[in-house]
Amino acid sequence: MARPRWLSALTIACLLVTGCNKYQHKKPDPTKGVVTGVVLCTDTGKPARFATVVLTATPKAGDKSEDSDPLPAAEMTVTDLDGRFRMEAVQPGRYYAFATLDGYLDPSLDLDPDKLKSLPSDRERHLYSIQQWKDHLTEVTVSMHRISEISITIERAAEIAGTVTFDDGSPAIGMHFQAFRKTDKDWTSVGLPLMDNWSIRAVSDSHGRYSIINLPAGEYTVCTLMPTDTEQAAARVCLGDVFRRKKAKSVKVGAGETANGNDIEIPLSGLHSIAGDVTAFADGHPLPHATVSLLYADDREPVRETSVLEDGSFSLQYVPEGNYILKVSGAQDADPKGAEPVVSGPDFPPAAASSSPTPPVRYVDKEVPINVLGDIGDIAVTVSPVAPDKSTGP
Repeated sequence: MARPRWLSALTIACLLVTGCNKYQHKKPDPTKGVVTGVVLCTDTGKPARFATVVLTATPKAGDKSEDSDPLPAAEMTVTDLDGRFRMEAVQPGRYYAFATLDGYLDPSLDLDPDKLKSLPSDRERHLYSIQQWKDHLTEVTVSMHRISEISITIERAAEIAGTVTFDDGSPAIGMHFQAFRKTDKDWTSVGLPLMDNWSIRAVSDSHGRYSIINLPAGEYTVCTLMPTDTEQAAARVCLGDVFRRKKAKSVKVGAGETANGNDIEIPLSGLHSIAGDVTAFADGHPLPHATVSLLYADDREPVRETSVLEDGSFSLQYVPEGNYILKVSGAQDADPKGAEPVVSGPDFPPAAASSSPTPPVRYVDKEVPINVLGDIGDIAVTVSPVAPDKSTGP
């Protein structure tokens, strides 16, 4: 069944395995309300069959989304062959309703991820998402003992398609993708990589063909990502066969249009691996928690990002030749959940026994310039602990 694509991996697993209560077909409940309706496609006037219908509650002060979705689903169902749906036992209250279906506009692809990250609470992210998507939302008030009837329309989206190959002519199979949309001020990434999922679900097929669907009209550039565990750690090659997003070609596509021929070629040479270790300056012990970022040296444009392993080591594959800054941030000894830290050295005597977890020792961020001309396997980054804040007192 079709589902909104910004649902977290946890939510999807819940749907597939346990069928979380709020997504199940519910029995009638006289103390609650019912929402029924129809979903129609604006381009054909026909029913939207097997579309996903979502009710998201009007935000209230202190609201938190259990999986940080910008438009969290309070209720969800799927339309039938007539495009109709029915939700039983809906809690009384005010909601916004919308529907998604492949080939039609997807709200998650019309939001600015950087803007969402900058907002301090789930409620503000929810309000921002509603404001951005207001022209595609249907308001509905649910009351006890009442049936609320609504009509929802969905609009045909834009699509970008092409082929990804290696420079020997063979198809690049199983590649993921990033898309960036031009705004009045800059370029913004498209999609929301919740729970370490990919922002866009498009993957190249057995012939290297790809299609990015459900987009709002606009000007875009597209990058292909080589397979890896996370989007942040993936090497990318963009339209125009370049590594840097700012040098990539762009494509304009209108509502309901498909922009074909946006091909990308991946080089098989000139890509290198870099690896190293992050350790504490005091005694050289490895730090099991840190983020390693690779930035272009000339303008600090982010290239890649990965986390160190438990032994303090890190590695990045498929790095093109050039000058970079390697940045280590967020380094610490203890697990963020409160495990005992690994601390030694003359400046840090063992902490006295305590019934409560010892606060983690945190380290100052550090940047190291590197020039990549070939494989590098011995990058050593040592970091010093953050000085204690004496102004707060004991």
